[in-house]
Amino acid sequence: MSTTTGTSPVHIRTRTGGATAMVVAAALLLTPTVACSTGGDARTVTPRSSAAAEFDVDSAMSYVRQQLAFGPRVPGTPGWQKTGDWIVAKLKGTADEVTEQKWTHTLATKNQIPMRNILARFKPNATDRVLYVAHWDTRPRADSDQDVANHDKPIPGANDGASGVALLLAVADALKKLPPSMGVDLLFVDGEDWGTFGPDVDVLIGSTYFAEHLPSPGYKPMFGVLWDMIGDADLNIPQEMYSAQHAPDVVQRVWAAAKELGYEQTFLPDMRSYPITDDHYPLLKAGLPVIDVIDLDYDAHHTMADDIDRVSAKSLRIVGDVAMALLR
Repeated sequence: MSTTTGTSPVHIRTRTGGATAMVVAAALLLTPTVACSTGGDARTVTPRSSAAAEFDVDSAMSYVRQQLAFGPRVPGTPGWQKTGDWIVAKLKGTADEVTEQKWTHTLATKNQIPMRNILARFKPNATDRVLYVAHWDTRPRADSDQDVANHDKPIPGANDGASGVALLLAVADALKKLPPSMGVDLLFVDGEDWGTFGPDVDVLIGSTYFAEHLPSPGYKPMFGVLWDMIGDADLNIPQEMYSAQHAPDVVQRVWAAAKELGYEQTFLPDMRSYPITDDHYPLLKAGLPVIDVIDLDYDAHHTMADDIDRVSAKSLRIVGDVAMALLR
C-alpha cells in the first residue's frame, strides 16, 4: 500500500513507541495536522458543549471490561463469538436497525476463518449520513511483546480493539436517548488485526469487505471517522497522513470540534510523519471520506500488557465528547 505523486515511494518498516506502521518516504507535501496528551480522572474533564456531555464514560469503561471478560476476540474463538453476540444484543436495544455481514475469508495459507461485520443504523432511511467505525477483533499474536514466550498468545486488546467498540456502544446509548438529526451508521469491523502488516497480508479484512459490499448502491456518508486505540492514558492524536491527504475537510471538522470543546491539548495541529495502515484505508480507496483518529504511539501495542489498566476513563471521555459533538 502506498501513496504516490509521480515519485516511486520507498517502503520502510518503522517502530514508534512500541507500535509498528508502514512509512512511505516520497515527495509528498501535505498540510499540517494534530497531537496530544491526557490521563487521570474523567471527572476532571469539563467539556464546553452540552451535546458532548451526553457521552457516559462510566458506561464506556464498563463496555471495555465486558469485552475483556469474554477473553481475546480472535475470529473463530468462543470469546469472539460471545463478544459478537453481545454487541448485536446491545445494539438491538439502542439502534433503529442492526444488520450483519457474515462470510468466510480464505487466508494466504489457504486456511479459512469466519468473519462478521456488524452495522447499527439510526434513521436508516435518511439521505445525509455519518459513518463511525471501530474494529472489534483482537490480534492472535502478541508479537511485539518483549517476552518471546508471549509471541504466540492472543493479546487482551483493551485499548487496541475494546476502546473503540466501547466508544461506539456509548454513542449508541446517547443516540437512543436523543436521536440524531441525520442518519448515523456505527460499523464494527472484523479481522483488522489478524495477519501481517508491511507487506499487508490478511489484515483490514472486514473493512475491505465492507468497502466491496456497501449497504446500498451509491452509499457515501457525508463524513466518517475510524476510532482506534483511543483509550491510552498518555493520549496523543496527531492527524494521520492518509486522512489529511484524502479527506482534509473531515480532518478539519473533527479537529475544530475538539478545539471548540477545549481539547486542543489532545487533538493538536500536527501531522504524523507517516501514513498508517488501518481500516480507514480501504474505505478511502472506495471513495468514502473516512479518517483515522488513532494514537499509535502506545507502548503496549500488540503485547500482553494491553489490558484494562492501560485504558484511561479521561481519554475515553475526551474522545467520546468529540464523537458526540460531531453528531449534534
